[in-house]
Amino acid sequence: MKYLITGRNGQLARAFIKTFETGSVDFSAPDESKLDIMNGAIVDEIVTVYKPDIIINCAAYNLVDQAEQEHEKALAVNALGAKHLAQAATRHKAILVHFGSDYVFDGLKESGLYTEEDKVNPLNEYGKSKLSGEKLVREACDDVLIFRLSWVYGDGKQNFICKLAEWANKNEYLKIACDEFSVPTHTDTVVNITLKSLDAGMRGLFHLTNSGFCSRYEWATLIAKCLGIKKFIRPVSMDVFHLPARRPKFSAMTNLRLSGELNVSIPSWQESVESFLRERV
Repeated sequence: MKYLITGRNGQLARAFIKTFETGSVDFSAPDESKLDIMNGAIVDEIVTVYKPDIIINCAAYNLVDQAEQEHEKALAVNALGAKHLAQAATRHKAILVHFGSDYVFDGLKESGLYTEEDKVNPLNEYGKSKLSGEKLVREACDDVLIFRLSWVYGDGKQNFICKLAEWANKNEYLKIACDEFSVPTHTDTVVNITLKSLDAGMRGLFHLTNSGFCSRYEWATLIAKCLGIKKFIRPVSMDVFHLPARRPKFSAMTNLRLSGELNVSIPSWQESVESFLRERV
């Protein structure tokens, strides 16, 4: 089985690469300067030469606030780039794994966590671009697995854990939103469940998160406890920050459909955060 990974420099791609290197798996993860998914001809050329059985799309434009001004660039990567990969996968009879986002929801659901059947209604340009990517991928490729993720963290600096540590070093106290809820999701969980799903021959759309949910404030307090950060953390409304992009206040997704079909128990968000941080203290 041969794997092609896009978005080599991102934290999710690095997690797949680490797992594949440890397991001596046949894979290729070209640098993003060589595999530009916005260029359909380049995508097709690389897929033609390498002949992967499975394409794992970890490439993404994820600058949520910047996307409000750069919505065309966000669409070019998250939607058009994903379409190029789906078309190449179809032409060369490969399976495509694509990752979506909880930001396809508006956060107004009150009767529980979001399921795969719930209505989508993104509030910002980033969410719109991710939803467009989902639609274009499903139109272009039948042999596809789409996983919606939320609050992803792993090795790297583009995640909330790293940012919180940086803020703590620079400020006397911290202000963290207490009315923004989702599910912190470890890259190792994403890799593990993705590979189990492929082994099980699954296709379609699933929510892939750690189990449970929390506020941004609850996540911050657990991080601070694990890292020994002594700074005061004040819970505030997310509206205090006046961010360019509107965010759903509650976008927590349930993984019950996925864990049920695989017959596995996915670790809680607390367990995964604590395990991840233990290795760094």
